[in-house]
Amino acid sequence: MSKSESTTLSRRQLLRNATVLASGDLVFRGLVTMPVEAQTSTGGFQRWSIENDRIQRVVTYSPVLGLLTETLRDKVTGASFVAQESSRRGMKEFSFQCDGQVCSGAGGDFALLGADQRKTAKGDSLTIHLRHRTLPLNVSVIYQVYKNHPAVRKSLLLQNAGTTRLRVTHMAIDSLELSLGPAYETLLDTQYGSIPREIFYTGRSEDVALLLSNSRTETGVAIISEVPGYMKRTEIAGWNDADHVRIAALYDTDLMPFERRLAPGETFSTANVSLLLFRRSDAFQDPRWALPSYTAEILMRRVNAEGPPWIYNTWEPFQRSINRVIVTELIEAASSMGLQIFTIDDGWQQEYGENTVDEKAFPGGLEPILQLLESKGMRLGLWIPIAAIGKNTSDAQHHPEWVSRDIDGNLKTTGTAAGEKVVMCLAGPYRDLAAARINDAIERFKLAYVKLDLTTIFNAYGEAPGCWASGHDHGSWAESLNRVYEGIAYITQKVYARHPDVLLDLTFELWGQKHLIDAGLLAAGDLDWLSNVDDKQPNSAGPIQARQLLYHRATSMPAESMLIGNIHAELPSREESFATAIGSAPLLLGDLRKLSGDDLQWFRERITWFKALRQRTMISQSFFPLGNWQQVSSQNWDGFARMARTGDGIVAVFRNQSALKSVQVQLPLMPAGNFKVRSIFTGTELGVFSQADWGRGVPIVFGALKAEVLEVSRE
Repeated sequence: MSKSESTTLSRRQLLRNATVLASGDLVFRGLVTMPVEAQTSTGGFQRWSIENDRIQRVVTYSPVLGLLTETLRDKVTGASFVAQESSRRGMKEFSFQCDGQVCSGAGGDFALLGADQRKTAKGDSLTIHLRHRTLPLNVSVIYQVYKNHPAVRKSLLLQNAGTTRLRVTHMAIDSLELSLGPAYETLLDTQYGSIPREIFYTGRSEDVALLLSNSRTETGVAIISEVPGYMKRTEIAGWNDADHVRIAALYDTDLMPFERRLAPGETFSTANVSLLLFRRSDAFQDPRWALPSYTAEILMRRVNAEGPPWIYNTWEPFQRSINRVIVTELIEAASSMGLQIFTIDDGWQQEYGENTVDEKAFPGGLEPILQLLESKGMRLGLWIPIAAIGKNTSDAQHHPEWVSRDIDGNLKTTGTAAGEKVVMCLAGPYRDLAAARINDAIERFKLAYVKLDLTTIFNAYGEAPGCWASGHDHGSWAESLNRVYEGIAYITQKVYARHPDVLLDLTFELWGQKHLIDAGLLAAGDLDWLSNVDDKQPNSAGPIQARQLLYHRATSMPAESMLIGNIHAELPSREESFATAIGSAPLLLGDLRKLSGDDLQWFRERITWFKALRQRTMISQSFFPLGNWQQVSSQNWDGFARMARTGDGIVAVFRNQSALKSVQVQLPLMPAGNFKVRSIFTGTELGVFSQADWGRGVPIVFGALKAEVLEVSRE
């Protein structure tokens, strides 16, 4: 296809040509395992199967048809999601445009160089190496499966094999025609797999996991994209064909368009996309088990294995008015409660972008604080901005050429709690300075946790995205967008290389959108400060809105990757605050000095209980929202269950302002067995309940409390 022909493609044709790019640490030297001529002389047909005990994906290659998925099969339920005729239809497997020319996995665009199949620590991988027939471009397509998970994860690796620069756009990582049954039986749940929508749909930044299913058989496919933030786009074309749904998981093409320029010899790894198979209401095949288990075990770096620490943060109510006296008093209370990490938020430093401590607020620096924390068995966390720094800092003064520019060529600035700051471009050398500054802070202050914050690519409150400067490592504004996200990942990789045990929190402001968490963020960091919920007084939005955020996102994203600020520990609703906190990564704020001795002991007993339970029970293996969870209301009850596959775990229920004295909690997907239930707030043994009892509903009595937390343990 000529360049002029490619520019006339319709949007629907581009959807059909969508391609997938895969990420991986590969090089292209020495990849040929069989000469292309030998493949052709024998017909050139090849078939590979990537599978485990749960899922199978069979891909084929021929010189005429190219690379195609022949089979996508759930080995537990027997459901097959690719009809045989689909391999002869419009499937593309992956696609993109290179210098304006459409390149597709299917068809005759690419010659086969070879393939590698390998065992990995967690499963198996298949890498298929291709070379474009007319462009100087190599592509490796990487498929991975993991033990005990019904998912195939895919990415692409591109290399410019020529002597001139290549420009890549319209990048699709996976493109298939799924066979789910008749179109009138097809359902789509969007965003985090929790919002029903029509089956002809464009998913964007918040569409982290899209679930396609058949309403009659309840079998389905979840599409989990690791494309970061605003670069994400997922096309669902459920109206084009009565018997197939065309899907494409790709980078955005219009609002935040993807563009990548590859110099000679340069490589580019795409984000990963996972296809996870499920069947609703069928034991562990149900997405409430399958999705949280997969994303926690495979997408999280280390929190899942160890369990999240209990973190205190000073932001509310102190904000930037924090000082040594207040911190010292707060540490006494925090240690009495059993908290593990004490985080000083904004206000500890003299200026954004430097690690010099404000000695007016902290005479003698942070060393006295470190000594006190160490004596209490706690660790320090600090708030650090990556890109929004003071205009008079060393980095901004010595390298003004690295500051982002707006569309008019002016220095890009952002409003902060400390006034206007410049925004440094992460698509360039500044990212090395940022990584060095974070590493210096970790080493100097012995940090266990770093809250990385403020504007990078896109301000969450309305400032324009990207960088328009010339002379940076991006060739255009469009190319700056994804390169800034790559810059964030580059920085965190530099930090992890020196400090693998540190926890890095990439806040929603850093990621560029209110309340956003996605798999791309988890590929770069450990945690996400998801929101700043108002919780300053008893009638604030508080825990109810924190749970609203949690319920929608935890249906697919790991609950323990979410730090939901700002739940105050000192408010009268301690039971509700605690019960809300254990739904995600536990985080408390507030003026702990106002807690009574009884309050401190109450929190300590329950925090100690929860830490012990989490150490012995993988409650990250599921997430079950309960009650009025889709829209949490003060007039109705809500709740959640977090269970291990053994059936051990926790149930939390909230009466809110309703007049309910008790509720019936149904968990029809409990494993077989009998389970003892105990109230963590009253110590009361509620009894022993079977799998059938949970299916019918177990009665939970509130008594005088507005919230209840139950420990469920197998007998």
